[in-house]
Amino acid sequence: MILITTPTGDIGSQLVRMLLDSADTALRVIARDPARIPAGLRDRIDVVTGSHYDPAVLDRALDGVDALFWNAAPNPAAATLDEVYAGAAATAAELLAAHGTGHVVTVSALGRGTSHQADAGLVTASLAMDDALSAAVPNFRALANASFMDNLLRQTAQLRDTGVFSGPMPAQSRQPTVATRDIAAAAARLLLDRAWTGSAEERLLGPEDLSPDEQAATVSAVLGRQVTYRQEPLESVETRFLGFGASPVFARGMAAMVRAKAEQGLDTGTPRTPAAATATPTTFHQWCEQVLKPALEHS
Repeated sequence: MILITTPTGDIGSQLVRMLLDSADTALRVIARDPARIPAGLRDRIDVVTGSHYDPAVLDRALDGVDALFWNAAPNPAAATLDEVYAGAAATAAELLAAHGTGHVVTVSALGRGTSHQADAGLVTASLAMDDALSAAVPNFRALANASFMDNLLRQTAQLRDTGVFSGPMPAQSRQPTVATRDIAAAAARLLLDRAWTGSAEERLLGPEDLSPDEQAATVSAVLGRQVTYRQEPLESVETRFLGFGASPVFARGMAAMVRAKAEQGLDTGTPRTPAAATATPTTFHQWCEQVLKPALEHS
């Protein structure tokens, strides 16, 4: 039995479909709102209603589970990062040990082993989460991801109406990005073929590094109209999240993560190898053609 958390999220929803398409696998999910799972999928999986942050819910869901996909699913309303990351993982670790679950795969971040991992906000919290989970099970993999290409979907309306997307990264700074579907595919591979042992990271970089200006040129080519990138001050990150109603702790954590990426090269410290393109093959151009363009056409 495989247990999936966040089955209606960007990664989890794709992972559920991949697992159901790939094998006759017993699949269970924890969902706050099972109605958000498409009916055609809901009939093929065991659904436990609730939050994986609720120990009673997680305890019930782990019964008979061999492998767990754990996604922290950032909570902007959280009063502390601990309740979402390391603290929640420590509680989960106790239950994993009690149930004898042998394999765990998490969604994590690049940055381990760098000089900036201790002051990188949500990344620091993610790495602490990994430590708590890896200590509880014999076999653990952290999917250490670059920033998501899919984050650009949050600016669909702005792109459609103004031809501009914005962010705090320097316009000429080349950074790795990865498509969420490639993250889901990596998780599916690990969950279906559990011959792997021990604890380790799998670093998912995407196939190329691009600057925001280069991304704008790609989006322009795909959409057939001019798109430009506008750099925003790093200080605007915390202010923007507070304006969205995020807690001060979460807003500061997001700002620290972005600063570590923009000023300290948090995501660029991992050497590129040919394996990166094999593990995460979706190029930004392909993602724009297959995901961004349809999203804009239907917005």
